[in-house]
Amino acid sequence: MTTSPDPAPLGTPLSTPLTRLVGVRHPLVQTGMGWVAGPRLVSATARAGALGILASATMTLPRLREAVREVKSRTEAPFGVNLRADAADAEDRVRLLIEEDVSVASFALAPSQQLIGRLKEAGILVIPSVGAVRHAEKVAAWGADAVLVQGGEGGGHTGQVATSVLLPQVVDAVDVPVIAAGGFYDGRGLAAALCYGAAGVAMGTRFLLTQESTVPDAVKARYLAARVTDVTVTTKVDGLPHRMLRSDMVAALESAGPITSLVRAVRHAAAFKKHSGQSWTTMLRDGRALRHGKGLTLGQTLLAANTPMLLRAAMVEGRTDAGVMAAGQVAGLIADLPTVADLVTRTITQATTRLTDLPAHLSTPRT
Repeated sequence: MTTSPDPAPLGTPLSTPLTRLVGVRHPLVQTGMGWVAGPRLVSATARAGALGILASATMTLPRLREAVREVKSRTEAPFGVNLRADAADAEDRVRLLIEEDVSVASFALAPSQQLIGRLKEAGILVIPSVGAVRHAEKVAAWGADAVLVQGGEGGGHTGQVATSVLLPQVVDAVDVPVIAAGGFYDGRGLAAALCYGAAGVAMGTRFLLTQESTVPDAVKARYLAARVTDVTVTTKVDGLPHRMLRSDMVAALESAGPITSLVRAVRHAAAFKKHSGQSWTTMLRDGRALRHGKGLTLGQTLLAANTPMLLRAAMVEGRTDAGVMAAGQVAGLIADLPTVADLVTRTITQATTRLTDLPAHLSTPRT
């Protein structure tokens, strides 16, 4: 696995099964956030010695190829691409990753055994995201190289089990490296995750709030002003539990009646159809897959198209009045906008210090 030739202003590395597997310097992962994790943020993360994940679900195939090549033009360090395993063009996207020799394929949903096999045959590491022990066991049995486990504190689509409960369950259940996500933003969290047995941590909101993140400044300001209690979970965006900042838009979505919700869903679905170039048939099929079930109404299925366009309104256009802002609960604890390099350096330094000082801390008599 190629390592970065870029200058590394990055302190003493922590060697873990994750760093050895991927060939990165530090056991940190920047998650594949739609509209946020583009080439600029991913390449900055890779140069800093962590694993950056490019978000592809909102990209067309040509744009994804351009984005992969743009990252490669900025760094030779390993990076990954996040895919939707249930997307209609998942096979095409896997083929693109193989053609472009991407280091890591991450998945928002469990990929099939066939997809895992194809990627591994091409020498690409497979790291699915999971939210339950049984999902981790399944993909590990199918050959996944590692798993990323997200607890309920995480932003975006989320579950009900806290990271502190879910993480040790998964660590005990599988024999592959486990990356912890949900509730992490500094070195103390990384040290805690390593003590649980994780091989590293993944952070989304924390990397979103960096200098290299292309999220508009006004939106970043909303995140920085948020308290922990300003982060909520709603099912009114696409019918699934979705953690985000409280806003007038979220309030409007939650108070809307069924007719208003259907009209809004159709409008956003049409907007995403235009942006992505997908057919209505493909979008409906992807919507049903996202909802993990059959027999859904047209309105319920079209809700799946709400998320990309509502996120785009805020994350790309800066329209906090017309968009939603996915956020982990840690948004209420973050108060600055460091560069990615500074964030990685201080996270690793703090974690190393905590782990080094732990024996002395435990042996110090209490007064």
